[in-house]
Amino acid sequence: MKTWAVTRVLRDRNAGLYLSAVVVSGFGSSALWLVSGVWVKDLTGSDGLAALCVLALWAPTLAGPALGTLVDRTRRRPLLIGTNLLLAALLPVLFFVDAPDRLWILFAVLLVYGAAGVVHDAAESALIVSAVDRSLLGDLNGLRTTAVEGMKLLAPLAGAGLYAVYGGARVALLDAVTFALAAGVYALLRTEEAAPPKVPSDWRARTAEGARHLWAHPRLRPLVLAGATTMLFAGVNGATVYAVAEGLGHPPAYVGLLYAVQGAGSVATGVAAGPLLRRLGERRFAGYGIALTAVAVAARTLPYDTVALASAAAIGAGLPCVLIAALTAVQRETPGAQLGTVTATANTLVFAPNAVGLAMGAGLVELLDHRLLLAVLGLVRLATVVPLLRSQPSRASA
Repeated sequence: MKTWAVTRVLRDRNAGLYLSAVVVSGFGSSALWLVSGVWVKDLTGSDGLAALCVLALWAPTLAGPALGTLVDRTRRRPLLIGTNLLLAALLPVLFFVDAPDRLWILFAVLLVYGAAGVVHDAAESALIVSAVDRSLLGDLNGLRTTAVEGMKLLAPLAGAGLYAVYGGARVALLDAVTFALAAGVYALLRTEEAAPPKVPSDWRARTAEGARHLWAHPRLRPLVLAGATTMLFAGVNGATVYAVAEGLGHPPAYVGLLYAVQGAGSVATGVAAGPLLRRLGERRFAGYGIALTAVAVAARTLPYDTVALASAAAIGAGLPCVLIAALTAVQRETPGAQLGTVTATANTLVFAPNAVGLAMGAGLVELLDHRLLLAVLGLVRLATVVPLLRSQPSRASA
């Protein structure tokens, strides 16, 4: 069935082009995200400034509801093309970053990069609903996860090698080329978009529409809340990973192996997501994924390498389930005219708690034994499954 699902998606011209654009731009983005922190560390020797790179990239997510309104005010395909071309033109500016006193250029570019990413993701989600058959959405969102996670496994190694030989500016140039290529791929999509409807000029009202829609919708509210709690706990769990490696008697570099195995688990789930969504529906698919993650997190308390690696794979397999389910449900249950605002709002509500979880975890892991923290975290995560499984199951896709 998995092979059938992949073949079914790739036979659709627009779906295949969309995934090609995700792979191309995702490769450059994953490479730059790693290299930006290394670049700052090399120029300044500061771990704190290096960490600010991640903050600069993620901070615009908090403005997601406002940025999402832009998507509903214009045609999505031209907006996607323009966003990719903007980043392709902006990134070469990083050739001027050659000393610590010019790092402000890098941080400014990363902030724009993050804001453009928010708009890009919302426009992409809204466009694909009109560009492919709705019955393909679950498969397509799953394969998108596979593509993104696959690039996270491959691109950082390529970016690190390119950085070691040529420096950070050449990695930025590579990323610029990938965005230009992605713009070309999006230009090949065949879809008819009606002119966006006239919308109220009240910016605050438009921004609040996404949250109102999500909260009032009986299918979307539990999925978005489950996604938010999942990412909150994922942040706490992420803060314990170095303690897990130390508890197993390994150096910090062992964490790289755990993340690689976790990424492989996410790749596998992405391939299987479409068939599983059709069989289980969004809520049960999300609930089973959370339950798998909860058990895997608790299993990390056991001091065995085999268990640690199996747990990493299980976390990688379970974590994307609620994210794929929530995105697919948003696409199916939201009117097209609101889809940009609602998608961006949902992304903010789901992903912003991850930063809070990281901060909480960083403090808790200093105060508590990481094994106790992981055991409690697993139990709490398991409890969050109950509302999903008690809710009336959502409609399975066709």
